[in-house]
Amino acid sequence: MSERFSTRLIDVTTGSAETVTDLTRECERYLGEVAEGRDGLLNVFVPHATAGVAVLETGAGSDDDLLAALGDLLPADDRWRHRHGSPGHGRDHVLPAFVPPHATLPVVGGTLSLGTWQSVCLVDTNKDNPERRVRLSFLG
Repeated sequence: MSERFSTRLIDVTTGSAETVTDLTRECERYLGEVAEGRDGLLNVFVPHATAGVAVLETGAGSDDDLLAALGDLLPADDRWRHRHGSPGHGRDHVLPAFVPPHATLPVVGGTLSLGTWQSVCLVDTNKDNPERRVRLSFLG
């Protein structure tokens, strides 16, 4: 691999409820170790079929609003053909079509370049799998 490419897996415990987990500090910590003041791109990828990555405001209700909107759009009921796991789990497998499993973000001077209220978040509606891995990759 190039000296300008670095990647790391982080473990995230999401628990047994639908969650939006802020990953921004972990992303910044990682860039502080590997970016060395360079410009580049940070890719955040969740290698799971039932989770996604979103960039949104947190702490002011937007994270709860996202989960509520997903609940309205993808209800956890018995309509889904994919039927293993807890009731409604099939909708968790549709989630990545709406909240993609990745985000690629600009890094300027070794720092994540987000808007004032933006955070990088793991979105997980799958209550059957409380342990997640997230791959952070820096190219710069």
